[in-house]
Amino acid sequence: MKLVTHNMLTSKCLKGVNTGYPLKLVVKEIRVQSSDFNKEFISKMIPRLDWAVFVVAAKQIGHAGNLPDQLLPDYENNEELLKDVHHALFEVDIYEGELICPETNRKFQISEGIPNMLVKENEL
Repeated sequence: MKLVTHNMLTSKCLKGVNTGYPLKLVVKEIRVQSSDFNKEFISKMIPRLDWAVFVVAAKQIGHAGNLPDQLLPDYENNEELLKDVHHALFEVDIYEGELICPETNRKFQISEGIPNMLVKENEL
């Protein structure tokens, strides 16, 4: 599971959950695979991210590089920053682990890079 996915997932569908975001990460295995860097694409992705959640997750898994806690105003012209964002979002794969709902502590398994967000009928 990529951090771009983590940044968008919520457990709001669970009964009694108001926000369900951000999901806590428990990482058991990480795999890193390089991918082509596209400055324009990354520049367009950044406004869609919850920056604070992204940076915390990247730090938690040890792949934050030099990501600042606050997004720089002129980020689209900072190629070093864009490369760090690209790496954390698209090259790092959480291969095994768990996502945990912050409100209920319900665990969702990540297996072979795929988060299983299926819920049981009685959890809806």
